[in-house]
Amino acid sequence: MRSVELFAGGGGLVLGTHLAGFSTELVAEWDRWACDTIRENRDNGHPLVSGVTVHQGDVRAVDWSVVPDGVDLVSGGPPCQPFSGGGLGRAAEDPRDMFPATARVVQTLRPRAFILENVRGLTRAAFADYFEYIKLRLALPDIEARTDESWGDHFWRLRKERRHCHEGLRYQVTSHMVNAADYGTPQQRWRVFIIGFRSDLDVQWTFPEPTHSKLALIRDLHTGVYWDQHEVSRETRKRVMASVPDVTAPHRLCGTRWLTVRDAIHDLPEPTVSGSVNFRNHIRQNGARSYPGHTGSPLDWPSKALKAGVHGVPGGENMIRFLNGRVRYLTVREAARIQTFPDDYSLHGPWTEAMRQLGNAVPVSLAGIVAGAVRNGLIQSGSGSAGSGTAQSLRAA
Repeated sequence: MRSVELFAGGGGLVLGTHLAGFSTELVAEWDRWACDTIRENRDNGHPLVSGVTVHQGDVRAVDWSVVPDGVDLVSGGPPCQPFSGGGLGRAAEDPRDMFPATARVVQTLRPRAFILENVRGLTRAAFADYFEYIKLRLALPDIEARTDESWGDHFWRLRKERRHCHEGLRYQVTSHMVNAADYGTPQQRWRVFIIGFRSDLDVQWTFPEPTHSKLALIRDLHTGVYWDQHEVSRETRKRVMASVPDVTAPHRLCGTRWLTVRDAIHDLPEPTVSGSVNFRNHIRQNGARSYPGHTGSPLDWPSKALKAGVHGVPGGENMIRFLNGRVRYLTVREAARIQTFPDDYSLHGPWTEAMRQLGNAVPVSLAGIVAGAVRNGLIQSGSGSAGSGTAQSLRAA
């Protein structure tokens, strides 16, 4: 199925939608390092970005008329700064708020579905009304704001049109808060997905159920299954288990366990400043240090959510904390593993810029799961043709 990508960054959603059976035709992204990443991998023949056209610049400046009719999916992660804890919390008053621009692209391309991702800060009580406005704006994308009309007045007019059963372009829109760790990503990353299906398709759809659990990880730590998998000594286990919470029934079956940092990087060699001949972007970055509140991610637990601030992230999210208390920065390849990027996908630019791309990305595996469910919804509604099979593609990946 055909798709386009907005605010593509380093390509997490792009890769995930490809894995799910979509073929991205055009990506729009303003950051030159991220654009170079996608172009470099495309030009080197990476199959997940094969044939992608990259538009470097403001998404509002793209001539969407060059995209042929019949787009199945619009996907993207509008900038999160207007809603993130580290931002100014200005929402609609922040010039970086690109949700109105996203709605205009949906209005123009009339895709069968869209997938948008953002930080969970968007769902904070302070933004409750604006979050509802965003969803309604996407549900009725051809009802644009008038010149000098405030978002509040536009919101009131949209609600009125919805009550009157607006007959123009409409989408069934739902939002879903998820923790990426619950879907097999070795990272605790809370994000909100906004999913829309064009109303004329009458798609009956539910968000994918979680596949992994914290309780299962605690169980496997207590039973020793996890340690045996990694051939960890009993003395080392004791140091970790002192801080692992107990469970009432540690042997109770509770699904597949959360994946950890160790799971993600166990087969990578210890990085050196000269890099690795076998793994791309695996270069040691010196200078990491720990202090109160800036402690890094424990090796035997899912990573903290990677962030785009690199050196300035508040909790040391871009560091590993080893069992002896030592910390070091993640290499770009280690961070890419935590974001479930394939090893043959290169991140362009210096360490700071590559880590920024990864900190802004959607985990590839999570993107694939969500996009696969959306694709199946389109197929089951009769609005698309079944190709090679989403489930098979994801299993192979």
